[in-house]
Amino acid sequence: MTLFNDLSQLYTRPGFLLRRAHQISAAVFEDECRSFALTPAQFGVLTVLRASPGLDQSSLARALGFDKVTVLRVLRGLEERGLVKRSLAPESRRNIAVELTPEGEKFLKESQKPAERAYERLMTPLSAEQQLQLVALLQQLTEGLEEHARASFVPADRT
Repeated sequence: MTLFNDLSQLYTRPGFLLRRAHQISAAVFEDECRSFALTPAQFGVLTVLRASPGLDQSSLARALGFDKVTVLRVLRGLEERGLVKRSLAPESRRNIAVELTPEGEKFLKESQKPAERAYERLMTPLSAEQQLQLVALLQQLTEGLEEHARASFVPADRT
């Protein structure tokens, strides 16, 4: 077992840096989308539902790598705001299908620019080449360790 002799050993760990980068990413997103009271999780749900209308809650959770409790919490908040609606899935009375409301479609369209500004702000410290490299490395890392994830990830176009 390696004992941390100084803080640099902690502060250079990938887990520490990934957690810190996630905190910063969420803060930048929420800052840019403040006028919409929109979180990254909500934006993800709305984006997946626009691409896959009527997706069931379980598939929606997998499409974002969320657990079922998290996706349900996010959906309840979006439903209270009139942005999504849930109903029994026509092919299975046991599944709940989710889709954007017309208000949800409009809201998502209007929130695209601030969401894009957040992405640009987050990537500003990196050159264009570094941005591509970062995304490629993060994809390689997450794909290579998917079996260890607490919640499975299955892109919506593969469900």
